[in-house]
Amino acid sequence: MAAHTEHVETVSTATETDKTEGPEPCRDPETSDSEPAGQDPDPDPDEDEDEDGSEPPGPRIRETPEDIRLEAIANTVALHPSRDLLVCGDVDGDVYAFSYSCTEGENREVWSSGHHLKSCRQVRFSEDGLKLYSVSRDKAVHLLDVERGQLVTRIRGAHGAPINSLLLVDENILATGDDGGTLKVWDMRKGTAIMDLKHHEDYISDIAVDQAKRILLTASGDGTMGVFNIKRRRFELLSEYQSGDLTSVALMKRGRKVVCGSSEGTIYIFNWNGFGATSDRFAVKAESLDCILPITDNIMCTASMDGYIRAINLLPNRVIGCIGQHVGEPIEELAKSRDSRFLVSCAHDQLIKFWDISSLPKATVNEYRKRKKKDGRMKSLTKKAHGDNDFFSGLVEETEKKEEEEEEEEEVEEDSDSDSGSD
Repeated sequence: MAAHTEHVETVSTATETDKTEGPEPCRDPETSDSEPAGQDPDPDPDEDEDEDGSEPPGPRIRETPEDIRLEAIANTVALHPSRDLLVCGDVDGDVYAFSYSCTEGENREVWSSGHHLKSCRQVRFSEDGLKLYSVSRDKAVHLLDVERGQLVTRIRGAHGAPINSLLLVDENILATGDDGGTLKVWDMRKGTAIMDLKHHEDYISDIAVDQAKRILLTASGDGTMGVFNIKRRRFELLSEYQSGDLTSVALMKRGRKVVCGSSEGTIYIFNWNGFGATSDRFAVKAESLDCILPITDNIMCTASMDGYIRAINLLPNRVIGCIGQHVGEPIEELAKSRDSRFLVSCAHDQLIKFWDISSLPKATVNEYRKRKKKDGRMKSLTKKAHGDNDFFSGLVEETEKKEEEEEEEEEVEEDSDSDSGSD
């Protein structure tokens, strides 16, 4: 690989002009057309009180925050570890911070930053929530101050190819992967790379680390998973080649299992310390599984090019149901709130959507697969799973409840999939 210069630049104040115009105000599909025809758009304040003199109703409290509409497609989204704050990076290289709330009309843009010259690929908060790291197609790594959105440190030419993935290992160490298959591990106290290894033949799509912060796992477009030892600063091995690109990687089952999503819609499952070959695989009826987000030890959420967010149980391997969708639009990334109440998604429709997943950890999966629904539609796990209209959500829930009761009365057929073992 051709050598390139790493240049670290520390910036005490923002040296570039941040955007001042925020994204278009969010319009909730449930309420955007709810104003009755003929109603005075600016009624007399004295008429707000009811006839009996009581105060007018307060702001509406929603089950989830309203959608956030952006000016461009967001590639990445991250949620603050201790505040109701999210950050997203878009294809224009801009980074936005929004505060979010379940109170209608209370989502607010906090700041925006236009320091990247090309598409921002990933953003990640530090564990204390004070710093934000971002990587871009412009080959730079940026460190921003979360409170003001100001650029603190810039590493120009961090990679020789556009940077695609980012992982914070701890408060000082971060890992980056680029479109050429190179993995770098950085010590941000020095601003230099302590590991610079190229063992993949194609882009690195995702990076994960074990709980001991010792082993890095990489998913690559060449169809392999890479294993790297941070402590010894060396490459360990590549897995066997799988069909299609490996698009995501995550640890499940308290670190005993590693799962990789693929462009073929298959989830590949590896045993810990058995990285050479898969122990199992699970084909999902999806165009591509581009993001995997663990929710519990057994349950993960996946994002796909078909616009669906699926909840999937691992061993037994089952699609539990549909969390929600960006209708017909590829989903780029998923994130969850600090209390695991909300799942957040960003997609090509230029929307950031919120989903209530508070009941998902309680979901249970039978060892046997029930008969499929006649219409082939996935079970709805949220009120907005198959649409944003709350009026119909009650009818959907009642229909599904009745269908489930009928299914329980029918005999179940034994699963013919190749689920291997229990754990």
